Amino acid sequence: MPLLRRIVCTAQAALAAFSLSFSVAAAAEFDAVQLKTLDAAMQKYVDDHTVAGAIAVVGSKNGIVHQTVVGQTNVEEQRAMSPNALFRIASMTKPITAMGLMILAEEGKLSMDDLVEKHIPAFKGQMLVASRDEQAKTTTLKRPSRPVTLRDLATHTSGLPGGFPDGISDLYFSRQLTLSEAVSVSSQRPLEFEPGSKWAYCNAGIDTLGRVIEVVSGQSYESFLAKRIFEPLGMIDTSFYPTDEQLTRLAGLYGSKDGQLVPIGYQLLGPTKNAKHPIPAGGLYSTAADLAKLYRALLHRGTVGSTKIISEPSLAEMTKVQTGELKTGFTDGMGFGFGFAVTRKPEGVHEMLSAGTFGHGGAFGTQGWIDPHQDLFVILLIQRVGLANADASDIRRDLQKVAVSALKK
Repeated sequence: MPLLRRIVCTAQAALAAFSLSFSVAAAAEFDAVQLKTLDAAMQKYVDDHTVAGAIAVVGSKNGIVHQTVVGQTNVEEQRAMSPNALFRIASMTKPITAMGLMILAEEGKLSMDDLVEKHIPAFKGQMLVASRDEQAKTTTLKRPSRPVTLRDLATHTSGLPGGFPDGISDLYFSRQLTLSEAVSVSSQRPLEFEPGSKWAYCNAGIDTLGRVIEVVSGQSYESFLAKRIFEPLGMIDTSFYPTDEQLTRLAGLYGSKDGQLVPIGYQLLGPTKNAKHPIPAGGLYSTAADLAKLYRALLHRGTVGSTKIISEPSLAEMTKVQTGELKTGFTDGMGFGFGFAVTRKPEGVHEMLSAGTFGHGGAFGTQGWIDPHQDLFVILLIQRVGLANADASDIRRDLQKVAVSALKK
């Protein structure tokens, strides 16, 4: 074959391969009319006093395709919900902490199979509860079959107690302990079960990962995340310590009594003044726009344009089921990756999502889920305590139903 013809054929083949690749990776398309029904779907939860207000977002790798903003940020002051309202996203912080850890892993600075004691020596010699006698108020300890690893912490399978003893707990939630001090307390508490044998949601374990980030990176945990994730993505409102201006946009927190919303006050959303502890397990504040930037990057497999946050292999490792057949999560059909809950079998509240969908909820009802198979992300921002199970809430289900039904197949 003449050289020129070979060049032309090679170019045509490359173009065809590129076109196929582009077609497979093309962003999802949505029915705008169907998306518009999300407004009424969310408004009904304001009308029946389930929530004071809500922001619901549907997006793809192209970014936000629809955003619903309903209700009020503050019922007492009759302040309408604003698109740039600030929310405490609580445990939606956990996968971001795990992402920081994976960034260090892909740089060769740690391994997920490292013993925790390698990075925090205070964990060396940690014991396991063998038995408890409640009547005699005694506890018998023994050595665990193996020490706890970073993998155990990231998957909530470490056996580490999830909370803190009386007295310490108040200092923790008022953020008067440093991260180092809080993790030191955890290191001296016995494990509740053999590492890797069970799943039990564990805030203390994720906080420990935050401290590992500090030790390995030589930076404060919050500075590391800001420099490696938030600033590169332009997440200007995502912080553990909001400014005075940002706090003016903070959505109020509410409970429910006799069918009416009751303000809880802002103590659970702070305090942030003179705080010493960022709470890697649940301390972030953020906005819909900021979270959409992060989730768009995850749909782009960790890189958007020239901005790389995490490598594709690292993200794939984070978002695959790492917990085998253990029963995990707060809804049926779930497994856990590193920091992320992962849909193993679509059923119940996530039956309309794909296997492999990953995300996380927060204590105040917030939700964020990424479905790579359908090129879809959804964000729900509310501030509500007392929901029986925020991960299985009707408001989350309705958001997802509208989002998926709007996809053009």
